[in-house]
Formats: sequence, structure tokens, C-alpha cells
Amino acid sequence: MAVSWREPFGWFMDIALIDGTMLVAGVPLVTGVDLLAQYVYLGIPGKLVVLSDGNPFAAPTFDNLGASAHLYYVTDDA
Repeated sequence: MAVSWREPFGWFMDIALIDGTMLVAGVPLVTGVDLLAQYVYLGIPGKLVVLSDGNPFAAPTFDNLGASAHLYYVTDDA
């Protein structure tokens, strides 16, 4: 998995296999939704969600991703 900042739009995520085969590319890090929901056919057992401290639905900025905005993987059994 890789995340990258694309000015002026924000953070985006790519997911690839260990051999480099791209599974999904250019997924925007939108808060409060399961980023994997539209990719259920990949069989990834869980959810990826972005939430920000204080206001969970505040979009992550260039400066706060990993500090006060977080990308969480939530297992299906959680």
C-alpha cells in the first residue's frame, strides 16, 4: 500500500501485490467511509477508514496525516 499527496486534491492510496501487480490505484482518502467497500471482489477481509482527531470527518491535510488524521484497518471480526 502506498499513499501520496496530489496537490491540490489531497491524499490518494494505491494497493498492489508484493510482486507489484496493481490492485487499485488512485483511491482518495475520504473520511468516514470504508475505502475498500467498492473493491469487495478483491477479498480483502476488513475495512480501511480515515478519521481525524477532534472532528472525525475533517479531511486529512498534507501536514496531519499520521499525526491527527489516521488511516485505520479494521478487521471484519472487530
